[in-house]
Amino acid sequence: MKIGKYEIKHPIIQGGMGVGISWDKLAGAVSLEGGLGVISSVGTGYYENEKYAHKLVDGKPYSEKDFYSRDALFKIFENARKICGDAPLASNVLYASNDYGRIVRDSCEAGANMIITGAGLPTNMPEFIADFPDVALIPIVSSARALKLICRKWKRYNKVPDAVIVEGPKSGGHQGFSYEQCFQEEFQLENIVPAVIEEAKNWGDIPVIAAGGIWDKNDIDKFLSLGCAGVQMATRFIGTFECDANENFKQVLIDAKEADIKLLKSPVGLPARGVRTNLQKMIEEHTAPKIKCISNCVAPCNRGVEAKAVGYCIADRLSAAYQGDKDTGLFFTGTNGYKLDKLVSVKSLMQKLTIGE
Repeated sequence: MKIGKYEIKHPIIQGGMGVGISWDKLAGAVSLEGGLGVISSVGTGYYENEKYAHKLVDGKPYSEKDFYSRDALFKIFENARKICGDAPLASNVLYASNDYGRIVRDSCEAGANMIITGAGLPTNMPEFIADFPDVALIPIVSSARALKLICRKWKRYNKVPDAVIVEGPKSGGHQGFSYEQCFQEEFQLENIVPAVIEEAKNWGDIPVIAAGGIWDKNDIDKFLSLGCAGVQMATRFIGTFECDANENFKQVLIDAKEADIKLLKSPVGLPARGVRTNLQKMIEEHTAPKIKCISNCVAPCNRGVEAKAVGYCIADRLSAAYQGDKDTGLFFTGTNGYKLDKLVSVKSLMQKLTIGE
């Protein structure tokens, strides 16, 4: 798979998962094994027990400057490079992030070969990589219409996406669809991919990457046969030894049943898929941890206003999950998360995904 100037041996991109689920160990291992490892820029202030956060309030990185710690991001890339060498590495930067442009530039300076952006339409994404012409840009969309809008807006930069990820409604975390659309046939991945591929051809045959609910080699082959250049997979990589998540996080998914995986309300204003745990019960009973906006993580939350409306702070609950707190953590997963039954190495998983089970 070729994206920009970079060759990726296997057509598999590991999805970016924050807070702390895909950092140096997982991303480095995936790139080492011939996929594209993706480092999440979200919540880097929590890396190595908040070592690189310059200001903490109540033990949490303060405001967007420290929640999205530049120093930690550089260290994560440095450590990932020790694992994968010069193999391509990407950074996932949410468009909803406060300080989005700064985080993109930080990622480029830290050594990212590609920037992947979802959680909004990144209409000004090229603006922030002017000094890094070799960095490939990959927006995430949920429709051909969204890709068309991005390409039109990018005309002023004389730039088109180096690839595009089309994400269906079976993915983990935030969805680019309403609650109702997530269950409607017309919005399922296999039904939105063809239109995105056709739109991509209008702009120079942009490589299209399918994402959301892809689990095994059969799924990969299916989307390659539809004309995709590759796939993005996130949830299945949680079930690896190298995944940066706490062992308790991995165990929550291993223990989860299909019925436990639900669409949840989120302060971001979109439905988000995760495991229903004690946190949701606490929210319903109004006993969830007190909401105090310390990290100022995403713009749509409006400094905690939306967090209070849904009953939890997403930065605090995702970081609790990363730290292994089963009681108050928020555990994102795609629809297939219940299929995880044991941990394997990234090397073994990549072999299963490219050769077969």
